[in-house]
Amino acid sequence: MQFRKIEIIPSISILNNKITRLKQGDFDQEQVYPESPIDLAKKFEDHGIRSLQLVDLDGTRAGKPVNYHILEAIAGHTNLEIDFAGGINTDGGVNKAFDHGAKKITAATAAVNHRTEFASWIISYGREKIALGADAISDTPEGRRVAIQGWQKGTQIDLFEHVEYFYSRSLKFLKTSDISKEGQAEGPAFNLYRDLMDKFPGIKLIASGGVHRIEDIERLQEIGLHGVVFGRAYYEGMISLKEIERFVVNQ
Repeated sequence: MQFRKIEIIPSISILNNKITRLKQGDFDQEQVYPESPIDLAKKFEDHGIRSLQLVDLDGTRAGKPVNYHILEAIAGHTNLEIDFAGGINTDGGVNKAFDHGAKKITAATAAVNHRTEFASWIISYGREKIALGADAISDTPEGRRVAIQGWQKGTQIDLFEHVEYFYSRSLKFLKTSDISKEGQAEGPAFNLYRDLMDKFPGIKLIASGGVHRIEDIERLQEIGLHGVVFGRAYYEGMISLKEIERFVVNQ
C-alpha cells in the first residue's frame, strides 16, 4: 500500500536563549543543548526538512511570547515554515508572531481560556495559519483531559469535546500528544491518534511526543497522520537526520 508521506517537523524549544527540553513540561527537569537555534535550524533544512516547530518556553511561563527575536532570526536565515507556539494568548500576540516570520501559530491555553476568540482566529487568519494544541493526560478513555499552561495546569475538559468545538468551526490543524509519553521514549499514543482520526475525518492531525525510533514515524505514516513532531529522539541520538531524509525526499 502506498502512503502519503508524513510531514516531518523537528522541534526547537527555547528557554533563556538556549535549546532546552523539558521532561513532561516540568521546568525543574530541563536538559540544555549546546547548539545554537539558528545553526540547528539550518542543519534541519540542509537535510530536506521544510517545517519547524519553535516553542517559546519563556513565553509559556510568562503567559506571553518572549522569544520573537529567535523566531525572526531563524526565519531570516532559513526558508523553513515555522510554527510558533508558547504564550500566545491575544490577537496582538498572533499578529506579532506573523510579523516576525511565523507561517503558523499553535495555541493551547488560549483555546481553553478564550475559546471564542481562538475560534475567531481560525476565520480571520485562515485555517492554514492557526493550529489547535490540545494535549491530554492519558490515552485511556476515562483520562483524556486537556492540560494547559505548558502542561502545568490540568483541566476537567474532555479532549474530544474540546476538539469538537473547534472542528465544527472550521479547525483544520490539530497537534496533540499524550503528556505521559512526552520525553519518555515509550512510543507515541497510537490509540489516541486512531480515535481522533475516526472521530474527526479530514482533520490534519499532527502527533507530538513519544517518538523514539524511526519505526514510530513509519507507523504514524501508515495510520495516516498529517505530520509528526520530534525532539528528544533526535537530540539524544535515537534517530538521525539521515534516517529522516527518506520521509522528506520529494515531499
